[in-house]
Amino acid sequence: MTSYQNVGITVKSGLSFKNEAVVKIRELLESLNCNVLIDEKRVTDSDGLPSYTSVADIDLLIVVGGDGTVLRAVRELENFATPILSINRGTIGFLAEIEYEELEDILPKILNGDGVVEERSILRVAVERDGTIAEEGFALNEAVIAQGTIARLVDLQTEVNNEKLTTFHADGLIVSTPTGSTAYSLAAGGPVVHPTLQATILTPINPHSFSQKPIVLPSDYDVSVQVQAKPNKFQDTEVVLTLDGQVYIPLHHEDVIRICGCNDTVKFLRRKQDTFFSTIRQKLKWGERLEENR
Repeated sequence: MTSYQNVGITVKSGLSFKNEAVVKIRELLESLNCNVLIDEKRVTDSDGLPSYTSVADIDLLIVVGGDGTVLRAVRELENFATPILSINRGTIGFLAEIEYEELEDILPKILNGDGVVEERSILRVAVERDGTIAEEGFALNEAVIAQGTIARLVDLQTEVNNEKLTTFHADGLIVSTPTGSTAYSLAAGGPVVHPTLQATILTPINPHSFSQKPIVLPSDYDVSVQVQAKPNKFQDTEVVLTLDGQVYIPLHHEDVIRICGCNDTVKFLRRKQDTFFSTIRQKLKWGERLEENR
């Protein structure tokens, strides 16, 4: 008997055939004697299934969608005690453990003991303004400090453990977890970091200086970034902080963004074998030769 008796299901709101997917997952879960509860905000055809009002009601949350859906589900967790199992119905799906096509084969195996809970680190983020905390949040992938609608460089004075690192003169700065190293940070030239490592990656976005490169730090180091973006007589300078691409916080000149790793982790139910390397081979097409033009 599976140890996950009460299993919740949430889906991407605009997912095609989402009701069909929910029915398929429900039938598999019920065959394993699981109690199925649904996210009533997003599962429109529940066929009488009860809903969960809190993640405290469930032992496992199954997320059907892409990486954005997983990030949304993590953000809605009241705490991080409930593990997540992601089923990919998106495009890339780095956070997914099961492709939809292999659901019938893999889901019963994972729930019947052929699975392991993997913990992923998060970033705690606070915006300090005039000596007080103006905003707080967390990120599973990354915190991004960047220009808004105006195409101008911004100065970001960066310290690590209260020691000056550099002032990035760039379009912005990405501070990411290892989980987020394959997201925006990778697109900006950052390194791929195994998601189980305890690390924080700083990746400047289009830095003006060629000497300013990404840097990997221990996750328990404190990073502080002060915004140096004073408006001039020609135009305002808009700088914003985004968390996992889903939370948008306008910043002021001389705001300080304090970012650090913490003891909290998000738990993912995964296969026992390490699938990270096969994932990057598949998703990033590593090892494939470009076709020669004929």
